Amino acid sequence: MSAKVTVACIQNCATPDLEANLAETKAMTREAAAEGARLICLPEYFSCLDVENGRLKIPAFAEDRHPALPAYQALADELGAWILVGSLPIEAQGGSGGGNGGGKAVNRSYLLDDAGRIVARYDKIHLFDVDLAEGESYRESATIAPGGQAVVADTPWGRMGLSICYDLRFPQLYRALAQAGAEILSVPAAFTRTTGAAHWHILNRARAIENGAFVIAPCQNGVHAGGAATYGHSLIIDPWGEVLADGGEDSGVVLAELDMAAVAKARGMIPSLRHDRPFTLDAPGAVKAAE
Repeated sequence: MSAKVTVACIQNCATPDLEANLAETKAMTREAAAEGARLICLPEYFSCLDVENGRLKIPAFAEDRHPALPAYQALADELGAWILVGSLPIEAQGGSGGGNGGGKAVNRSYLLDDAGRIVARYDKIHLFDVDLAEGESYRESATIAPGGQAVVADTPWGRMGLSICYDLRFPQLYRALAQAGAEILSVPAAFTRTTGAAHWHILNRARAIENGAFVIAPCQNGVHAGGAATYGHSLIIDPWGEVLADGGEDSGVVLAELDMAAVAKARGMIPSLRHDRPFTLDAPGAVKAAE
C-alpha cells in the first residue's frame, strides 16, 4: 500500500437542479485531480438538495438509473482517481421507492476505484430526526429508510470505514469500523449550520482521536431551497486530532496529504484499540443486594 496520498473534499451548496449541481461538482472534482488528489470525496446529497418543512424533497432513482452515479464512474476512470460519491437517494429494493424501504429511499454512499468500479456501498444507518431551538425541525425518516450494515473497504492507502452525516454522533459505529481495520473514516455530510457551529469540529476530531484514524468529512455549505442552511467547514483530520484542512464557509476544494504512517504512530502511543474490554451493565433500576 502507498504510504502517502493527497485527498480532497469537495464543498458545494446543492440546489434542486441536479444537472447544474453535477456540472459544478464535476468541475471541482477535475480541479482537485489537477492539484494531485488521488482520493476525492463529495458531500452528502451533493447532487440535489431541497428541504420543505424539515422533510427532504429529493428525487430518488434506482441505482442503475441515477444520473450522478454513471457520471462519476466515468469521471473516476477519466481522472484515474478514487472517488467517494458522498451520498445519493436510491430507491429501496422493489423499485419506485418500494420493497424493503416501505415506499422510502435509502441514503447511499459509494466508493469508486480509479477505473470507476463500485468498490463499496453504504446505506446511512442513523437518520436525522431532531427538533432544534426556535422551531428548526428535521425528519429524515419521513422519506429515508435506515441501513443496517457497517462497511469497511480496501483502498491502495489503507482500509476505509464509511459513514454519513448524523452517524457522526454514534461513536460505537466508528469503533467497530476501526476494530475492523479502518485507518480512514469518511463522513460526507450536509450538517446543519446550527448543529455544525456547536459540534462539527469537536465530533470529527473526537472520532479521529478515539480511533487513531484519519477523518475525511466533506460537508455542504450555504442556504438551500426551503431555507435549510448547511455549515460547510469540510475537514481533513489526522489520527492525533490535528485539522489538516478546513473548507471554511464558501464552496470550493480543500486538499491535504495523508501520511498513513501517522495511523500506526498514533495507535502505538495510545493503544486504546487493543485495550477494549467487554463489560456488563446492570439493568436500569436494578439494585444489588448488600453482601
